[in-house]
Amino acid sequence: MIPNPCFVYVLGTINTQDFRSYVGWSTDIAARLAKHNSGAGAKSTRGREWQLLYVEKYLNRGAAMSREWHLKRDRRFRKDLAFNWM
Repeated sequence: MIPNPCFVYVLGTINTQDFRSYVGWSTDIAARLAKHNSGAGAKSTRGREWQLLYVEKYLNRGAAMSREWHLKRDRRFRKDLAFNWM
């Protein structure tokens, strides 16, 4: 059996000149983005309109979760994504 690929993603939103980013992982990016935008995602994402900024694909959950942990702490990377997006 081939495992489902896992994805690490970075979302971005602007609300009155305030850029925010969110890093997460999922096996279904489209469904996860819809969940965040419906208000049913993570508490920190509620009340905002999110856009997908960046995605990486991994073969297993452990690798995706490890990369998510590192991206959440890499503020420089997220700031560069925001600069290129705006």
